[in-house]
Amino acid sequence: MGVVVVTDAAARLPADLRDEWAIRVVPLHLLLDGTDLRDGVDEIPADIHQRHATTAAATPAELADAYQQALTDSDGEGIVAVHISSALSGTCGAAERTAADLDPKVRVIDSRSAAMGTGFVALAAARAAAAGAELDDVAEAARSAVPRTHAFIVVHRLENLRRSGRIGGAKAWLGTALSLKPLLRIDDGKLVLAQRVRTVTHATEAMIDRVCAVVGDGSAALAVHHVANPDGAEEVAAALAERLPACEPALITELGPVLALHVGAGAVAVCLQLAAG
Repeated sequence: MGVVVVTDAAARLPADLRDEWAIRVVPLHLLLDGTDLRDGVDEIPADIHQRHATTAAATPAELADAYQQALTDSDGEGIVAVHISSALSGTCGAAERTAADLDPKVRVIDSRSAAMGTGFVALAAARAAAAGAELDDVAEAARSAVPRTHAFIVVHRLENLRRSGRIGGAKAWLGTALSLKPLLRIDDGKLVLAQRVRTVTHATEAMIDRVCAVVGDGSAALAVHHVANPDGAEEVAAALAERLPACEPALITELGPVLALHVGAGAVAVCLQLAAG
């Protein structure tokens, strides 16, 4: 079969892409009222982002099982595991420890991103694997995709951010900016404030401007995510299609329950991966 690519549920890869590129997915966890729910496996309430739930990384046992099966299926060629940023989840750290205990042919790549930021890195690896590349080259395809990947998100409400503790340097402004609609970005794997804006409309416009500035006259793969805001996602995707005609239309998917829990209802995000130079 050749090198197998594994990622986690935070990558938000649509099922058709997972199937097309034979990418394996390890679940992440949500803990709700004492019940452990696995993203992508168990039924999760649609309003999970409004509940007092918590998230947890993929377990070492789950990672080991997924890696061992992938190793077997690779006929000894090895696997490349691309995971959500280590600054946002303990999954990547658990993956590195699992790989060290399991087999030197398990290569773990920190995507330094989330959602389709992670998904695009996994796809880069999977395309290299499908072309017959050997393990080192598949891992390098993933590593080289990391700095070409960018992510931005507009958050409507601050309560989820306050609870999550996932945003760096937030204490200076979260407590007092009651009407703030922050534009955030992922910077070197960390979720940070990119711009303080007073309305959702202006924050969304700023996000579109920043995406277009990153892409410039080149080409990029695009994905738009949302939390209970499909209309907002469609509007952003339409604006990007108009302003970035060299790019294929953006994928549009929900952000998923684990990430939604941290950013709350209404959020819209854009992930992009610049074409290789």
